[in-house]
Amino acid sequence: MMLEHLFSPIAINGMTLNNRAVMPPMGTGYGNADATVGERLIRYLARRARGGTGLIITEVCAVDPRGKGFPTEIGVWSDEFIPGLASLTRAIHGEGGKIALQLHHAGRETFPAAAGGMPEAPSPIPSVVLGQPCQEMSRERIAEMVEAFARAAGRAKQAGFDAVEIHGAHGYLLNQFLSPFSNQRSDEFGGSEENRSRFVLEIVAAVRKAVGPAFPVIIRVSTDEMIRGGYGLGFMQGLAPQLVAAGVDAIHASVGVYSTPGNLSIASLDTEAGFNLFRARAIKEAVSVPVIGVGRINDPRLADRAIAAGDADLISFGRQHLTDPDFVRKARAGRFEEIRWCVACNQGCIERLSFEMKSATCTFNPACGREYRGAPDPVEGVKRLWVIGAGPAGLSAALAAAGRGYEVELFEREPLPGGQLRSASQPPHKQPYLDWVGWALRQMEQYPVKAHFDQAVTVGMLQGKRPDAVVLRDRRPPQKKGYLEWEDWSVRTMEKRWVQVHFDREVTAAMLSELKPDAVILAAGSSPVTPTISGIDGPGVVDARDLLVGKVEPAAPAVVLGAGYVGIETADFLIARGIGVVLVEMLPAPPVGKHTAHGYWLHRRLKAAGAEIILGATVTRVEEDAVVYRQQGEEKRIPVGLVVTAMGARAENALEGALKELAIPYRIVGDAQSPRRLLEAIHEGDRAGREI
Repeated sequence: MMLEHLFSPIAINGMTLNNRAVMPPMGTGYGNADATVGERLIRYLARRARGGTGLIITEVCAVDPRGKGFPTEIGVWSDEFIPGLASLTRAIHGEGGKIALQLHHAGRETFPAAAGGMPEAPSPIPSVVLGQPCQEMSRERIAEMVEAFARAAGRAKQAGFDAVEIHGAHGYLLNQFLSPFSNQRSDEFGGSEENRSRFVLEIVAAVRKAVGPAFPVIIRVSTDEMIRGGYGLGFMQGLAPQLVAAGVDAIHASVGVYSTPGNLSIASLDTEAGFNLFRARAIKEAVSVPVIGVGRINDPRLADRAIAAGDADLISFGRQHLTDPDFVRKARAGRFEEIRWCVACNQGCIERLSFEMKSATCTFNPACGREYRGAPDPVEGVKRLWVIGAGPAGLSAALAAAGRGYEVELFEREPLPGGQLRSASQPPHKQPYLDWVGWALRQMEQYPVKAHFDQAVTVGMLQGKRPDAVVLRDRRPPQKKGYLEWEDWSVRTMEKRWVQVHFDREVTAAMLSELKPDAVILAAGSSPVTPTISGIDGPGVVDARDLLVGKVEPAAPAVVLGAGYVGIETADFLIARGIGVVLVEMLPAPPVGKHTAHGYWLHRRLKAAGAEIILGATVTRVEEDAVVYRQQGEEKRIPVGLVVTAMGARAENALEGALKELAIPYRIVGDAQSPRRLLEAIHEGDRAGREI
């Protein structure tokens, strides 16, 4: 069997999983405002269960109102939550899945609007990330929280969950007690390793007592905090056997806390896939219970190798479940070319939830989080839709519209598809971005099947049409249960129309007037902004996009004008080729901050290479061998061999006037509307295809 290790069954204290793929907890914001489970969360998780993963672990679920980490976190601190939680377990079991409830208390990693008051912690030390003051927990409060975890576990069992997972990782309350970085108590819950472990071990023992001996209890830990003053892997290797002795049946071996440089808990594309597996192996060597490995793993083949090598017993695929909920089934069938891969961009998931305070989604999968809305309405009759532009917005729009029954023609003025993804995929670690373009094009390679109903085939028809092959079948419809559903599915599949793709062909107003499509989605992207600077049109000045796609050979030394994402990633691209770089930016602070994981690693690589970012600088002219700029009233010069412009973009929507004049229904999406991120491009294209 392909991937025999990943797809072998495993038992965790009587809970048998049919494979070793785990969907770990990921915050979504899909809970209701009153902390109850809603239809959106149920449909989202049920869709993942349908994809065939062995075990689903819910996102954080607060055991106490004061422990909520965000306003829409679901809760389990009262019996009133049991009916809603039970509806979730029924949905997952209905799809053949197994589900565990993650028990959580945020500690100091929250804020009053979520917790309903002052956050609490082992010591009154504010969160490094939030800077939020917190209150030291009393012994009485500690005892209350031990009981709260135990009661929550009992409610989870009553609601039909197959297991519980205690959240002891990522800088939340239990992790805060374990860490000398956040625990400076002088009583029996602080100081020595034994004292710092006491709270967690008491919780595990209380949970075990509440659920009985035969109910699976998992704990998620940060194997190494990866921060100055925190604990390391050796501490967790020593604690792991104690956790098992207290009642733990499996250990989920994560890494880091939210203040860990580079946010390794939710590692970005800059981090090697499977980077944390050696820590899972270290924990596995210390205990006899199953260990779940995690750490930027999206490929089932890597997971299978890790299990075979003894690195872990199960593997968590986090964000890959958002990007493609069916990837487990596809991998089992060997259909890897059909998998839509997660690239660890973090735009739609953790950054959207944490920085934008919006519910999570996936950059590459617009359906993530809107499963509860159902499928869009099919288009009535045969309608011709033109999509102008085969960048991410256009490809997404074409797929969505074709799925509704539109006959789609996709036009791209360049000889290759992908739009700005072609250049955006060239800097270090970003090559997987272009994989999505290939996946989208393969999705479009669905040739039509013409379905003729209520029409008998005659000998004359066969003689005239001369088909290459014939499948004979009784014309009477089968009546066995399930057959009609299968027929309905097969008819829907046959009704999918194909997308005609035209490369190296620019749409003009005259074409629109002559051929008059029924509707148009304008996704023509954007073009670089050329500032009015003396010498900017000289021979040694190039646009970042042209440099990245190989139209221009790099030269040293290089000066990049603009330190936004395009500029700083272009600098990263040049540094990887051994070229020294200086970035010049008008703003007084870097537009790309270090608070995001990708931003952190970009700045780290630039610093290691000796690259300089000059802030608050206005370029006044470009000379043959120098860039001249003004900073704080003083004029300065930088020697240069190549000048790269990365100073923004403007929307390409010149055809809008013609569309209005011809009264053709249209939508403008992506950068053609306004230059923004990849997330907006793909999601707007999809929405236009679903709604036009």
